[in-house]
Amino acid sequence: MRAERSVAMVAFMVAAGSALGGAFATASKVEEFLGEPSFAPMQTLWSGRGGWGGIVTVPDGTVVAFHSPGGVTCRSSRDGGRTWGPDVVIAPDAKNGNALVDETRGELLYVNPGEGWLFRSRDGGATWAREACEARPDGFGLTPKLEGVSAMQPGITLAFGPHKGRLLTPARIMGPKNSNDVPWRPYHYSTALYSDDGGKVWQTSKPFPVLGTGEAALAELSDGRILYNSREHMSRNNRYFAWSEDGGDLWINATQTELPDGVRGSSYGCMGGLIRLPVAGRDILLTSNLDTESGEMPRQVGASTSKGREKITVWASFDGGRTWPVKRLVYDGPSAYSNLGVGRTGTPSQGKLYLIFEGGPKECYEAVRVVSFNLSWLLDGKDLGAFLDLTR
Repeated sequence: MRAERSVAMVAFMVAAGSALGGAFATASKVEEFLGEPSFAPMQTLWSGRGGWGGIVTVPDGTVVAFHSPGGVTCRSSRDGGRTWGPDVVIAPDAKNGNALVDETRGELLYVNPGEGWLFRSRDGGATWAREACEARPDGFGLTPKLEGVSAMQPGITLAFGPHKGRLLTPARIMGPKNSNDVPWRPYHYSTALYSDDGGKVWQTSKPFPVLGTGEAALAELSDGRILYNSREHMSRNNRYFAWSEDGGDLWINATQTELPDGVRGSSYGCMGGLIRLPVAGRDILLTSNLDTESGEMPRQVGASTSKGREKITVWASFDGGRTWPVKRLVYDGPSAYSNLGVGRTGTPSQGKLYLIFEGGPKECYEAVRVVSFNLSWLLDGKDLGAFLDLTR
């Protein structure tokens, strides 16, 4: 029954996407991400920590990268990432937000609903206008405050099902005291914020069903379910997944995956990215994180340690996140937080995949770097047909 509903939903959305005249545009063929293997030279966008605000492409193909932890600037590329414009100051107090593209309106947002603001750009990040917004609490009476949406993969616009057009961003609740002090970390939990009115009002979702979580990413699958990928601070190694079947309000079926959560051997995870390639009817996912065995457990459960953060890597799944048969090392050196982005069909960014991450030859917080590559490079000579039915 679910399979029948999924097929019907995909067919409906392909037709609806055509009628919308570009909204929720999909790549027409997976071949756009293939061809000759391509890996563009690594570029440094900023010195020091940052890149937490993510990297996105707007409908005309402009690629926009955001700088954190301050989160007050962005840089844009209008040639697919080959060159980058100067810093654009969003606002001096636009701190700890998260980016997302409102696909319905074709606008770029930088949001922190828990602090009551969002900034909207209609020109690919060149100029920004401030707006007030409201965050409504979850069942515990809590909303993501202060850093509640920072250090996340950018949010998304839902493209399928009854909540099509909903804006959805990962977020976190930092306990009833809104504190990142170690004693309060077991009370942290990942969550999400969603808006059905273009960003004026944001509802805090039900909690991610694992405590001690935070710094997350989410992606909508072609059957309308949402996959949530979360960092966790209490146990060793691997990322947690959960799913939503109601547009991002209730998260169920939490499970620990095969994917590493930062440095293996440590309970202290690391922010990573997650995207779905915009190919109609396919659920090709990419995720990014560290791939190293050089970690150690913190002396106190839940405490911080950055020992061994290195080897930023990208994994690929071709079945909606059930398995991750392909991975490739992107940078064999000190590295930390990362986010992923994907290009737009018919623009200079077409077929390109973007990784923004912290790293450098000397230490993992040395600079914010960006690379672009295609799926052929990630496959590294493997036959895509071994993972994906290319006859349909």
